[in-house]
Amino acid sequence: MAENLIITEREYVIEKFPGKGGWTYIKLEVILNKEYSKGGWTKIRGKIDNEIIEGYKIAPMGQGISMLPLKADLRKKLNKGQGDKVFARLEYDLSTYMVPDEIMECLEHFPEARKFFLSMTESNQRYFVDWIAEAKNDETKVNRINKVIDRLLEGKRMYDL
Repeated sequence: MAENLIITEREYVIEKFPGKGGWTYIKLEVILNKEYSKGGWTKIRGKIDNEIIEGYKIAPMGQGISMLPLKADLRKKLNKGQGDKVFARLEYDLSTYMVPDEIMECLEHFPEARKFFLSMTESNQRYFVDWIAEAKNDETKVNRINKVIDRLLEGKRMYDL
């Protein structure tokens, strides 16, 4: 891990919001660099105990406190839950999402659609890209790319009505 990107390297107690469906998380009392945050959330990577984590995000809770939600599959791998201690080594994740070339090439023909697509958050871009990638054959893939371009030209994200 790069020294200047390290967020924290210490032991934490796993906490859980009360009630059914309450998130399980670790509370981080660290000042996050807003330069690396998008919409308040901060992409991170690192290790919790000996498990490598990637694609996780830290959420602000206010007053200099943030939380890292711990997904069920990670808790299962760690064999830990509420009240247990974990050692976290976390750093900012500066990797960028790469949109497949075939999609970017199609968007080159529609500058307004491309501009809107690139203005969207990474997660909104992924919805479109994943939907296209799930196509079982080339004909379906082409149809989906055309539908995506139409939605983008209308200024709509994947799940906008």
